Amino acid sequence: MYSSRQTLALGSFFGLIIIGVISLMLLLWLWPKYTVYRKELNGQAALKEAEWSKQILIEEAKAREQASLMQAKAKVTLAKAEGEALLERAKAEGAADIERAKAAAEANRIIGESLKNNESYLRYIWIKGLQDGKGERIYIPTEAGLPLLEAGALK
Repeated sequence: MYSSRQTLALGSFFGLIIIGVISLMLLLWLWPKYTVYRKELNGQAALKEAEWSKQILIEEAKAREQASLMQAKAKVTLAKAEGEALLERAKAEGAADIERAKAAAEANRIIGESLKNNESYLRYIWIKGLQDGKGERIYIPTEAGLPLLEAGALK
């Protein structure tokens, strides 16, 4: 009937068919598990990506907050420095005003001292002022303390 060679070929053929059927069954059994496993890995990757995105947003928010705080501190420091500068300027201007007032008081004292008991110089300045006048009226007090009014009208 069949030679041993044909039997071996037929056995190999059936063996290949059995191996193919077993492989197909194994593939059909493993494919859903592999699909679930692949989706699980994709889900884990997506979760990790979401966590990293969240962490990045948190760090960016912290950086913005720190930048805002630093800007606010810089504005406060600048305002303090400007206030201190204005205060120092006001103190310096006040000290300069005091020194000017002292100098003016000293000049007035010196002028006042020089005019004491110097009737002739004062009279000279008065006459000089009368000569330089341009039709101004001068009121001279009298004995009763009342000034002579319109003395020039007698002309």
